[in-house]
Amino acid sequence: MSNSEVAKCPTEPLPEYAFIGRSNVGKSSLINMLMDRKHLAKTSGRPGKTQLINHFRVNDNWFLVDLPGYGFARVSKKEKHTFQKYITNYFEQRTQLVCSFILVDVRHEPQKIDLEFMQWMGEKEIPFCIIFTKADKLKPNVILKNVANYLNTLTSGIWEEAPQHFVTSSSKFLGRDELLKFIEQINDQFFKISKK
Repeated sequence: MSNSEVAKCPTEPLPEYAFIGRSNVGKSSLINMLMDRKHLAKTSGRPGKTQLINHFRVNDNWFLVDLPGYGFARVSKKEKHTFQKYITNYFEQRTQLVCSFILVDVRHEPQKIDLEFMQWMGEKEIPFCIIFTKADKLKPNVILKNVANYLNTLTSGIWEEAPQHFVTSSSKFLGRDELLKFIEQINDQFFKISKK
């Protein structure tokens, strides 16, 4: 299901996991890797392909939610404002959301736009994890260094401790098992609580 209004999102009481990040971070590729489906989420050489709230029901057990990227999408200021509004509405209103994944490119220094978005999520008390993407582009020691630098940047600012994180590569299927296991563990807790 795809739409731009939170009120029209699926009504099933299933846990949801939202994926969001800058428009060129490799979100669609990661979602396709996670679901082992080549064309589930649309990939494009033009950043900003995702322009709606996209719900994918997984095993009739949970929803993967693909949200529009923020940042460098080649769209008008009016369209960016519209995207931002329904992204904000989604995070503030969606009660089924149990965890969000904020994607960042492991090759780059911490970006202001990502740090500001994480700060907003923290202020709204919306739980999230960080997914470092494109790990196949770097050597292992550089990945460790960059991740440590990123987490240090967070904990030297407003965060007492850094959010949980995952290192991934869509082309190498790196991090897939860890992410799915994490989601499965939360789902187990979710359904235990909902049965009480």
